[in-house]
Amino acid sequence: MKIDKKIVKYRVRKPEEKVAETARPAPVKESAKVVRLTEEYQRPEMLIGSTYKIKTPVSDHAMYVTINDILLNEGTVHEQRRPFEIFINSKNLDHYQWIVALTRVISAVFRKGGDVTFLVEELKAVFDPRGGYWQPGGKFMPSIIAELGYVIEKHLQFIGLLRPAELDEHQKKLIEEKRAEFEARTKQQDAFSRSDFPEGAQLCSKCSTAAVVMMDGCMTCLNCGDSKCG
Repeated sequence: MKIDKKIVKYRVRKPEEKVAETARPAPVKESAKVVRLTEEYQRPEMLIGSTYKIKTPVSDHAMYVTINDILLNEGTVHEQRRPFEIFINSKNLDHYQWIVALTRVISAVFRKGGDVTFLVEELKAVFDPRGGYWQPGGKFMPSIIAELGYVIEKHLQFIGLLRPAELDEHQKKLIEEKRAEFEARTKQQDAFSRSDFPEGAQLCSKCSTAAVVMMDGCMTCLNCGDSKCG
């Protein structure tokens, strides 16, 4: 052993000190602690959830999506409802494999905890190479997976994890102006679109004007005066 410093003091160790040091137990190393970045969920016996129906024109059978939620910090001011697992049921067995795989992956992400809202945009960005379809009401869906993303988004908004997308005052005003402009441009411009006669007046067979009303117990035209009573 090389001594780099100057020796200023020394002491001879006694034999009993050597025995005591040998009998001293070796220090126990602390086991490495697992640090989790997110909270780990344990499944309770009962979960609350919601079931959504997906009916698409590309399949004869509907799909039923059930999302079960776990309630954290129940009974406190920090009570929060979070998704825990998802199930997809359908009579169409053509999609059985990817349905099972997708439900397991999404459920694993839900149980992992943390921010799970990214799933919405990832699923909504999936496009079917054969083309999408139109929902009733005029909304285009690029694929069944994308509609599943919209269902999860709707559920996350329902439990409060996502805020519904709202337009600001400027956008609302602009839409109202464009709507009024379109309605004015496409408004019917024939004789029935604007009338100086009472609403509900019938068409006169003589002058072809919607001005025939019941007067004094007789159908009379307010435009030409024609009357069934003579």
